[in-house]
Amino acid sequence: MTKVISLSNDAYKTLKKSKRGKESFSDVILRLIKGEGKVSLIAFAGRWKGGDIKEVFNIVRKNREASKGREVKM
Repeated sequence: MTKVISLSNDAYKTLKKSKRGKESFSDVILRLIKGEGKVSLIAFAGRWKGGDIKEVFNIVRKNREASKGREVKM
């Protein structure tokens, strides 16, 4: 079954640039939604170039402390 959807010009251009070979737009959307091409966090190890690393770590630490004790409901 085929459905018609509306896209902004920017969304269309971005989707078109994401096509590989003879992929249809449906193929591109499904590939992107399924997360094909996800990069492992390990790939980013050692790449931080910012001068604010201490500030970032403090924010992460505070967020972790704030989240302790919160129940995850499923």
